[in-house]
Amino acid sequence: MTPFQKFLKRGFDLLFALLLLPIAIPIILVAWVIATLETGTNGFFIQTRIGKKGKPFKIIKIRTMYPVGGIKITIANDRRITRSGRFFRKYKIDELPQIFNVLKGEMSFVGPRPEVPGYADRLEGEDRIILEILPGITGPATLKYRRQEEILAQMENPQWYHDNVIWWDKVKINREYIQNWSLWKDLYYIFKTIFTKTDY
Repeated sequence: MTPFQKFLKRGFDLLFALLLLPIAIPIILVAWVIATLETGTNGFFIQTRIGKKGKPFKIIKIRTMYPVGGIKITIANDRRITRSGRFFRKYKIDELPQIFNVLKGEMSFVGPRPEVPGYADRLEGEDRIILEILPGITGPATLKYRRQEEILAQMENPQWYHDNVIWWDKVKINREYIQNWSLWKDLYYIFKTIFTKTDY
């Protein structure tokens, strides 16, 4: 991406985030209260992720699972997912608080999903271009694997399949996205994300 393209992308992110805020804030507050009551803990899920240039940041989401540590991936029919969490995930309400990550300059609306620490260290050569832009809320790899949890549920070793098959395919998709970026494609990915339900 050229400096001008990065400037254009950032400008769009700020404008779109500011337009969404009046709609998003009441929904976020209601979802936070519901998640807090159901899980008995903070309704916001805050986790360290790796962002641009490999810099860690705190991602903000609505909590959709009971707080159980030590497990990195989620599969379909995961018992940790709350009743409200299934609804929030289906309609992507759990992702709304990331608007604040966008406003802070930690994320973009479209881009590679930010990973937990450890995965970025596996990137080599031209794959490291993924770390040259802000991570995104959605994107082509996210859309392709919108049913990732169902795929993993069918695997004998879900963690291995995620780390050695799905993750590397996402790297390839995200690298090509950056190399062929356009604002119109970003608009398309946002539109498709909004109107594509995920049944968890």
